[in-house]
Amino acid sequence: MLRRNDLVEKLNDSLARSQGVLPYDHAMKIFVSLWNEGISLGVLPPKDHLEGIATDIRLAKVLNSCSKKSSQR
Repeated sequence: MLRRNDLVEKLNDSLARSQGVLPYDHAMKIFVSLWNEGISLGVLPPKDHLEGIATDIRLAKVLNSCSKKSSQR
């Protein structure tokens, strides 16, 4: 697991600037490869599609309320 998020963000920004916008077909190849890797690892597709949805909804409500409060100041 990567722990230096700041370095990863700098690398991503640098790559994006040097290579430009990723073409759709290339992005789809990457997505399909990652999806297939997830299938081979046994983590995709999820067994229960709605597992954890309550937590996601609760988190979204909290984050949305925070962003609305901060924009009012």
